[in-house]
Amino acid sequence: MNKQTSLFSNIKGDFSAGLVVFLIAVPLCLGIALASGAPLFAGMISGIVGGLVIGFLSGSNLSVSGPAAGLTAVVLVAITKLGAFEVFLLSVVIAGVIQFIMGLLKAGTVANYFPSNVITGMLTAIGIIIILKQIPHAFGYDADSEGDFNFIQVNGDNSFTALLSTLNHINLGATLITIISIFIILYWNKIPKLNVVPAPLVAVLTGILLNSIFSGSSVLALGSNHLVTLPIPESFGDFIHQFTLPDFSAIGNKEVWITAATIAIVASIETLLNVEATDKLDPLKRHTPPNRELKAQGIGNIVSGLIGGLPITSVIVRSSANINAGGRTKLSTMVHGALLLICTALIPGLLNKIPLATLAAVLLVTGYKLCKFSIFKEMFKNGKYQWVPFLVTVVAIVLTDLLVGIALGMAVSVLAILRGNIKSSYYFSKEKYHSGDGIRLELAQEVSFLNKASILLTLDHIPENITLIIDAHKTDYIDFDVLQTIREFKDIKAPQKNIKVILTGFKPVYRIQNTPDLTAEEKSSLQSAPIHTISTGSHKELLKELQLN
Repeated sequence: MNKQTSLFSNIKGDFSAGLVVFLIAVPLCLGIALASGAPLFAGMISGIVGGLVIGFLSGSNLSVSGPAAGLTAVVLVAITKLGAFEVFLLSVVIAGVIQFIMGLLKAGTVANYFPSNVITGMLTAIGIIIILKQIPHAFGYDADSEGDFNFIQVNGDNSFTALLSTLNHINLGATLITIISIFIILYWNKIPKLNVVPAPLVAVLTGILLNSIFSGSSVLALGSNHLVTLPIPESFGDFIHQFTLPDFSAIGNKEVWITAATIAIVASIETLLNVEATDKLDPLKRHTPPNRELKAQGIGNIVSGLIGGLPITSVIVRSSANINAGGRTKLSTMVHGALLLICTALIPGLLNKIPLATLAAVLLVTGYKLCKFSIFKEMFKNGKYQWVPFLVTVVAIVLTDLLVGIALGMAVSVLAILRGNIKSSYYFSKEKYHSGDGIRLELAQEVSFLNKASILLTLDHIPENITLIIDAHKTDYIDFDVLQTIREFKDIKAPQKNIKVILTGFKPVYRIQNTPDLTAEEKSSLQSAPIHTISTGSHKELLKELQLN
């Protein structure tokens, strides 16, 4: 472990960040449990396990794990279908085992194939969603659950109609608390000596104080629905009884295994995406081992399922808040988990005094940092093959949900890659070659099956009565289908159009014969033939070059 990743290399910053993430995690854990149709305490359990167990085992320094908004629909349907929460917990345990096995099989390497434009799009979309979802809370409209990050909310509103509904439910006290909290978060750290106290903590304490002051006013006072709501056990025995064991007698239920496989796949994909995104935000640009992360998540879900918690994934909202608050090692994640445990057991009543408006202020600042205009500006500078998948990902995630948006963004990114490959299969030049015009196709270093369409179109557009040189001297690999296309053209199509085909540079492994009957003059001309105009494998460019279109 080097100095940058040592657990105690940034104690002050990590404790401060852990406190901020803890404050954000409380309403998120409760809200996700509510939206999932599970006991509220189940959300707190998964937050505690995500912080302490996964935080300790994970190879990520900054990722924060907990109950995932992306799994709410899956959990809600599963609990209903399985008939009992205890039976559902068995699915969570099995899902954890599947994830651990996936880590052993090194399935996490799939994360290496996530395009950066899609990851950036995901982060930007999450920032926009955070802002859209927190604006109502900022003005005191708390009708939706805190954990609901889908476009369509559980109360029937969507992200945009909720904003319109907010206009009819503005609470002046919540609005004032939000404005003052944002001001504190933005400017507290600029005050000398006082900035040793974390700005979000000051904002939370200020929010509690202001609400206490407002309690005497019928206009400004906040009701209990505008505050954090944590279950309060009356005794230690009541606290212990909130933990639930899975029903192992349902091990033979086919639906249990189907639910487990669904949770394992969705949770693994979401985790790998979020960890990749977190690494991009890491100021120290460290890399998280994806297979170790899958094993850590698997163990975390096994523990969570065994004691009554919800499925766990890495969560980008809490991870980005961790980074913005100054977290630099996994200590911050573990501190957040420890605080969840201590406060849930000992002082839930104090947490229930925190206004949701203050937490909305913290999240609004976090969301803004994820979707700043400069990010869009930078992506548009990188060309359409970067900004188109980026924009599709952003819009799709905002209007649907995380996994659908990622799938659409990946699909568009793959199409862009395919188009790029089609255009880079060869170089051509128009040149004088003895008896008349000649065309020389110089194949690229790698010619895959993705290039077949471009080469086929090019060969079909070669004009009659011409000499065609296909040069493979620089190639390391040519796909079988491409070789078959070249053979068919040389043996069947070229003679029909009176085209002389010269094959040169093809390796024996390609099982295609180079043209053997070149004269010494032809060989000399071939070796010295200049390339006047180069194109990256587009048959349209070839037609333009030949002035045939």
